[in-house]
Amino acid sequence: MKVFLLLCILLISTNLISQGPAITSWLQNTSQTGSYYMNGNSTPVSNGILVNCQQVEYSNDFVYVTTEGMPSYPTGPFLDGNPSQAQAQGRIFKLPLSPEPNIGNSTSTTPGNIGVFINGVALFDYRDGVAWNPQTNSLCGGPGNPPCPGGMGATMDWNRDAIPAEMEGFDCSKGHPAMGNYHHHQNPSAFDLDLNVVSSICNLYDAEGLYAIDPASHSPLIGYAYDGYPIYGAYGFKNADGTGGVSRIKSSYQLQNMTTRNNGPDVSTTYFLGYFREDYEYVNQTAEDYLDEHNGRICVTPEYPNGTYAYFCTVDENHNSYYPYAVGPSFYGVYSNASVNSINEGTTIYTSSVGIDESFEQLDFDVFPNPGMDLLAIQANGLVKSPLLIKLISPSGSLVFETRIFPGQTIAYFDLQSLRQGVYVVDIDTGASRKTFKVVHN
Repeated sequence: MKVFLLLCILLISTNLISQGPAITSWLQNTSQTGSYYMNGNSTPVSNGILVNCQQVEYSNDFVYVTTEGMPSYPTGPFLDGNPSQAQAQGRIFKLPLSPEPNIGNSTSTTPGNIGVFINGVALFDYRDGVAWNPQTNSLCGGPGNPPCPGGMGATMDWNRDAIPAEMEGFDCSKGHPAMGNYHHHQNPSAFDLDLNVVSSICNLYDAEGLYAIDPASHSPLIGYAYDGYPIYGAYGFKNADGTGGVSRIKSSYQLQNMTTRNNGPDVSTTYFLGYFREDYEYVNQTAEDYLDEHNGRICVTPEYPNGTYAYFCTVDENHNSYYPYAVGPSFYGVYSNASVNSINEGTTIYTSSVGIDESFEQLDFDVFPNPGMDLLAIQANGLVKSPLLIKLISPSGSLVFETRIFPGQTIAYFDLQSLRQGVYVVDIDTGASRKTFKVVHN
């Protein structure tokens, strides 16, 4: 009997060890559906598409993530004339559980999907499919332009950076669709949460993004690149060994000092520095909170206490997206196209554990404005992994309103206009743990 129990314990321990972050970090959902904004209407409309990831399963070597590619935050509108809406993708992503560094020539990132966020949404690299054709001295590729010589994916000297070029077409969450495939090129945190707000899209079409940047905490693990290495938000441990406190993790790319481009347009107000990817140059940095040429580093993270190679979503001091944004312009690890049509090996389905979500204890909340008069916002700083029930309690202790923040969302609102003045309580509850905040309503 003792031998049998020992074998059971060993089997359980092995199973727990095998269920590492690449298996356990995905946001799963089989009931909640998404929503989108129509241009001119500030009320989101249901699209009936399941959000986040629908199933996670794994073998000895791979994790498989089934998803429609739909976030739980509202998408759209896309004010650059993009006729597409975010559509169900029916994707299966196959990622290695033991990624390997590429010891040969690194593989450049490709147009389209190069990674997937933990809510199932696609990650694209910097490009938008538009480049400079020196034969015609004009842009080529993309909507409204003639094709580039050699077609999509051809090697061109000057490739347009999607972040500045397509700013008008991003929604509040900094995403947009390509033929229905909703994706982010950059840090998936809403424009209006940046310290310097560079887009007004959130003023009418409010959304929140996958997570909110918290400069006081190591950013959450928010995705995986196609080479299998994790992607984190904008902040990490200053030193690679996990010491030195938390720091903004910085890109080692900078704009070149130039006024002309060989076989490209001169620098101008139209084709400003930063309009093309090749306007940047890599400068090796000695400080540990700078990243390598792939936009990553080998370091300790909360999910990988023994260290891993990890990419970071780089932003500047104002939390505005900064090149190369997430992964690239090349992969650190051995690359393989992770989007597959089927699963051709035996797998184990992973079901998220039920109970107290430790991540809730690590979440900070901003409840504002306080005192307030009309609209009260409850903002989670970080990544919400479990459903949160948000209640507003009256001065007499009765329930006034309740709402929810679902995994992959960050914010909730209460309309206070019809309420009497007094001290109210915001109660945030996971079903196993709770936090409360007092709010003065004038």
